[in-house]
Amino acid sequence: MNEKRDAYVQKLKAKLDEWNAEIEKLKAKADQAEAKTRIEYFKQLEGIRAKQKELKNKVAELQAAGESAWEEMKVRTEKARDALNKAVDSAKARFK
Repeated sequence: MNEKRDAYVQKLKAKLDEWNAEIEKLKAKADQAEAKTRIEYFKQLEGIRAKQKELKNKVAELQAAGESAWEEMKVRTEKARDALNKAVDSAKARFK
């Protein structure tokens, strides 16, 4: 893997770790919510976890991609990253 791609993958993995910590905080808030609200929170968290899994898969694909394909994979990975970021931000705003 070239240095540029390696640095990009490491940056994504660090961001995934940050999001994982945020998701755990949101889960803790959801656990303390009233029953009706808790159901809504857990549905939203389920969607976030799906986006998180998708991004992890994209990162793995990016790592495995050949030199000629990695730029194309980077675009797909950034779309998954943006979707996860938006979902986490939305949940944080909603769970306040």
